[in-house]
Amino acid sequence: MSILVTGSAGFIGFHVTKKLLEMGEEVIGIDNMSDYFVPPFELKKERNKVLERKNYIFYNIDISDQIALKNIFSNHKITEVINLAARAGVRYSIEYPEQYIKSNIVGFGNILECCKIYRIKHLIYASSSSVYGANTKIPFSTKDSVDHPVSLYAATKKANELMAHTYAELFDLPCTGLRFFTVYGPWGRPDMAAFIFTKNIIEGKEIEVFNNGLMFRDFTFIKDIVDGICKVREHIPTRYMYRKNNEDVDNSAAPYKIYNMGNDDCIKLEHFIEVLEEIIGKKAIKKYMPSQKGDVLRTYADISNTTFEVGYSPKTSVYQGLTAFVDWYWQHYGRHK
Repeated sequence: MSILVTGSAGFIGFHVTKKLLEMGEEVIGIDNMSDYFVPPFELKKERNKVLERKNYIFYNIDISDQIALKNIFSNHKITEVINLAARAGVRYSIEYPEQYIKSNIVGFGNILECCKIYRIKHLIYASSSSVYGANTKIPFSTKDSVDHPVSLYAATKKANELMAHTYAELFDLPCTGLRFFTVYGPWGRPDMAAFIFTKNIIEGKEIEVFNNGLMFRDFTFIKDIVDGICKVREHIPTRYMYRKNNEDVDNSAAPYKIYNMGNDDCIKLEHFIEVLEEIIGKKAIKKYMPSQKGDVLRTYADISNTTFEVGYSPKTSVYQGLTAFVDWYWQHYGRHK
């Protein structure tokens, strides 16, 4: 019996795959090893090298390739799917929309079809805090409306949730969507704040601080995310029965759940930078910039139902998380100042 992890060489996918392998699970990994990041940050190849072991089988394919994906499902006894393959990043989606549609819409549709055909017992997939758009109610709850995305990336993630709900309803496919909130940590993506700020502070280069630093994010450490995903695996949603007029009737409540996966703590971007400065021991050269298209002022997760239903409990402070990231960065790239 195998677990399929798509995006296994990506940031979150790498950490999830590594954890599963350490637990003794057999993992089938899929990644297209895209050239989104250029040298010297060839992290996908390096991550995949770390994962190499007997209970890991890797396929270099794109989930938008339906034939290749079906061949993998037919050749392995896959019981669970954790879909973390996607084009990530709000700003990049504005410049290259076709890549997001191909990966996040077409690719996810292929995943759903394969899960339906091969009777997968549980599909866990990545959504995003971006679906909340410019919501002003804080903290963001899974009960809130998410009908007004402000980026194509957010729209694709909202579409994923709708697509998954449809398959859960029509085909009894248990689906759980996870709305991740600004995940960071060792082996993180080079286009994200923790990486860019750390690199530029160490090298004495300026950092661009958007919206003049008046941004707030629910920064979530990768270990807390991985622990949460492992807990979600144990809670497969079911189709509930309700009693009406003394009869059991199906009210079409699909085997489908959505959870926020955040840190339950809203951090000002300026404070995030200050913590990095303290850890690195060097002041940042800041260039204050206006907001960019697709950016939102604040993200803040209400994780009460995630905690109550699956036992999700993030424990890592921003100081602890950034210390771990900076330590990894120094080990990986050296202490160049």
